[in-house]
Amino acid sequence: MASTFTDLGIELMATGENAGTWGTKTNNNLSLFEQLTGGFNSQAVTDSGTPTALTIVDGNVTGTAQHQMIELTGTISGARVVTIPLDVEKMYYLRNSTSGAYTVQFKYASGSGDTFTFSATDKGDAVLFATANDGTNPDIYTLPNGDVTLTGTQTLTNKTLTAPKIGTSILDTNGNELALLTATSSAVNEITLANAATGNGPIISSTGETNVDLNLNPKGTGVLKSATAAVKIAGKETVWVPAVAMYPNTTNGCGDLNNSMGIIWCSYF
Repeated sequence: MASTFTDLGIELMATGENAGTWGTKTNNNLSLFEQLTGGFNSQAVTDSGTPTALTIVDGNVTGTAQHQMIELTGTISGARVVTIPLDVEKMYYLRNSTSGAYTVQFKYASGSGDTFTFSATDKGDAVLFATANDGTNPDIYTLPNGDVTLTGTQTLTNKTLTAPKIGTSILDTNGNELALLTATSSAVNEITLANAATGNGPIISSTGETNVDLNLNPKGTGVLKSATAAVKIAGKETVWVPAVAMYPNTTNGCGDLNNSMGIIWCSYF
């Protein structure tokens, strides 16, 4: 009975087989085990429409799909695909080190199972499990790796950021500017935001030195508003008052009473 091989290329030697070469084959298997559980492969991604096909080599460590960690490299000029054989069942750590703002997809060689794709701007890492859960359409499962990469795009949920440094802007979920930040060299004054319990309003305060103004500056001809009404600024104003709303005194009253117009003009000092 001849030896057989697993889906990952490990040789299963039959009883009585490989006389005189048992040691060599055993060492090959041990090296392959080491590669499968901790090996590293730097794999250039083909810059063409043809997928980069990773391989399994039976009984040997020369296969390109038999490593635990695979770093994808090379300069690409379009969306690319990297494949593994249909029967591979294994965990992978992937790093996308390709140059070029294009997607890189990791999938089985055929079938319609789940796949994983690095976005065009994601030059980060991924933890995947090739399930071999179907003979025709196996799935690639994406596992959380728990890390925030410097250049990747991730969503943070329930994370506490202590004193983060933000460059020039805060964007909304659509990528549009929500708030712009302008840094002042050697700044000592700042804004403090405070929320409030039931029945109280939140507070925007100037903090820093002992006496600090709070400046709210509309742009151009814009005005400062509360809801839809303009906020009044302290100072001298002209106020029109209808006659029916005024009652002149008998002494030192208004300077002019015009009943025909129904208007009283008064001077106030």
